[in-house]
Order: sequence, then C-alpha cells, then structure tokens
Amino acid sequence: MSRRTLLSPAADAIGSALDLRLTGTQFVHALAPALADAASVYLLERWRRGEHAPANPDPPRIEAHRLALRVGSDAREDWEGVLPAGEVIVFPRGTPYARALTSGQAQLLDAMDAHTSERLRASGGGDIRIDELLRTASFLVVPLRLREVTIGFVACTRGPDRAPFLPAEVTAVEALAARASVALDNARRYEHERRTTLAIRNSLPTGTLQRFEGCRVAHGSLSAGPDTVIGGDWYDVLRRPGDRVSLIVGDAMGHGPESAVAMLQLRTAVRTLAGFDIPAAELVRRLDALACETPGASFATCIYAEWDARQGICTLVGAGHPPPLLRGPDGRAAPVQLAEAGLPLGLGTGRYEATELTVPAQALLVLYSDGLVESRDADIDHQIARLAGTLDAAAAGFPDAEDEDVLPALCRHLLDAPSDPAGADDRTLLLAELTPARG
Repeated sequence: MSRRTLLSPAADAIGSALDLRLTGTQFVHALAPALADAASVYLLERWRRGEHAPANPDPPRIEAHRLALRVGSDAREDWEGVLPAGEVIVFPRGTPYARALTSGQAQLLDAMDAHTSERLRASGGGDIRIDELLRTASFLVVPLRLREVTIGFVACTRGPDRAPFLPAEVTAVEALAARASVALDNARRYEHERRTTLAIRNSLPTGTLQRFEGCRVAHGSLSAGPDTVIGGDWYDVLRRPGDRVSLIVGDAMGHGPESAVAMLQLRTAVRTLAGFDIPAAELVRRLDALACETPGASFATCIYAEWDARQGICTLVGAGHPPPLLRGPDGRAAPVQLAEAGLPLGLGTGRYEATELTVPAQALLVLYSDGLVESRDADIDHQIARLAGTLDAAAAGFPDAEDEDVLPALCRHLLDAPSDPAGADDRTLLLAELTPARG
C-alpha cells in the first residue's frame, strides 16, 4: 500500500492557504480518522513567536503551542472547551515529545505516557470523552523538522479496536510531517509579514480628520494588492511653530519589506528635519542626501508642502512627484505649476526649489501618490486633469463645505474613483483645506 493511500484526501489541501491555524487543521484532518483515532499538532512556542536564540539540545522542559486537534470525525469546536487550540503546554524532559524533539526521531509506544494521561485527566474536568481518549493501544509522536531544525511535533493515537501503527504508517506520517513543516513555515512567515504590515500602516496618521489653525486635513490610502503586501507610499501631517503645518506625500519604489523600511526611514527623517525648522527647500535637499545612504530609498519621490495661515502662503517643494492640485473659490481644481519639479530623492543632486503660493481665500490643496494618476492607456497630464475633474464633480455634490464629514467623504470618493483597471500601485491621498487668517 502506498503512503498516499494511507492518508485522507484532505492531505492534498495542506499548504493551500497561508494561514497557520488552517494549515494545522488541514494536517490533523489528513491524519484522523483515516490513519489515527486522534491527532494533534504542536509548535514550539519560541519558533512560533520567531525567537532566534540557539535552542538547548536537551532542555529540561519544552513549551509547545497546541495548533490543532482532531478526534475521530468530531469538529475541532467539540473539543475546544477541554483541549483548546492556542494553549501552551509545558512538556518535561523524558516525555515522548521531548525525546522526539531532541533526537529528531519518531517515538512509537504501546500507550500514552503517564505525564500526558495525568494532564488530560486534570484538564478534562470530568468529561467522559477524556476516558475514551486515554484508551490508547498505540501512541505515535513524530517531530516536525525544517532544515535540520525541529519546530514542533504531531501526536497520533489509536484505540484498542485498531491495530498498532505499522512501520509503513509511521513512514507515511513522517513524510506528511516533512511536507506540513514547509507549509507551516510559509504560513508563519506570511503571518509575520502581515503583522509587520499592519504595524507599519498603523504608524501613519490615524483618524479621518485633523484640525489645525487655518487648516483641516483628511487623508487615506488604498492598497493595490493583498493586505500583507505593503508599498512604499506614505503621508504625514506635522504641526509647526507659528501655527504652520507641514504636509507630505511620498512614494518609495516597489512593494514589500524593503520599500516599507525605506518609507519608514524617509518619514522619520522628515519629522526629524522639520524639528530643525529649516526652509522647505533645504529640508528636501537634506532628505535627498539621506536617501543616498538609505537602502531602497533611491528614486523615491515626494511632494512637501508647508502652510502658513498667518501669512496666507503655501510653500511647495517637489522631488520627482506628480504636482499637487489646488481648488480655489472659483470651484475649479488645477495642477500647481511648480518652479521646478525636482528629481527623485537619493540621486544626490541637491537641486530643489521652493514654490510659494499666496492663498488669499479658502482653498483645497490635494497631495497624492502616482497610483491615482498612472495609466497604461493615457499620459500623466491627461490623468492629472481627470483627477482634477473628478475632484470638482465630487466637491459640487457636497454643498455644505463646513460639514465635518465632507472632507473625509471627499477623500474616500477620490480614492475609490476608477482609474487604470490594470493599476498595480497603491493610492495615497491627502486633502488640506487651507483657510488664511483674517486680519
């Protein structure tokens, strides 16, 4: 009989989803009830948490995280109250689990070890099903190994009404464990990247509306890919001395961890440089110099704006980024003609020139990433004009400009507005309602 016929067809599903819990569930469903009466998967807690300290070759105890459990044909939920997934169990030296982990070899016994029996009785709380679970005539523990490193184990049991595990069956479980180890590692890496992505996104300004002296700001972003793949877009809003406000939208090239790290470093650098209260053009020049020394930051772009409500002046500096839009009292949005578009950051040119706009009456400034205006079928100028037209049409539908919900609603509308259907870049948008001080 082949290894494949010994296992449930559910084995084919292992690795089909990058979800740690689901992968563990697929694993135990492949084993029980086809091969075993009960099966459980445990991961070493330090491995699951991503701790890289060298493992003790013979630890006095092992901390393992119960990832999944299946008893017969019962659903996992039936046992959740007694043997919950996610519980961390301490296994002392001398148990079959510890021996399997330290030796890297499967452990086959005639009965469940005394430590496990006592622990199950204690946790069962009088549940009669525990007694059935303990009626074990054959007990198998197989280590989960990945590139010569043990990451956990799978435990399988058979009751007295079935024959003990045969050598061919042990080999089949070992082969499946090797395959499952790779799938579990992929799922763990994916979940780690997802947590990292969420942490990075949560580091950006939160809330739908921010208020400053002479300025209201709404911002947001829309990912072009899965939630776990973060691009290099970023935005920030900084309160400055003298009732000034700094606004920035930037884009580090690419997607993934390198772009995310570059984005974080550039955003942190802008915050640091803004604290020196240097002129806007000088700030971008220094940011360019820093990007030269930052992996992944070369060819990043940004548009930096500084609003002074007392003076009624908005200062803009571009670094290879699409020009901002300005919508004045006439109700027509148009791209701002910058004194110099500027080259992307990280090229070391240091040539950046500020553009000063006098804003005599309330106006709407729009900073955005190229994900809102890129298209395979139209040039960039046409797409910028399209965005301006979309802004005008949407703004006309919000007659009460003082409504607290207008600016965030307008932001959401522009982020969701159709553009290039094949676009693969994130969208980032920042709307700033500029109101010059009176008198």
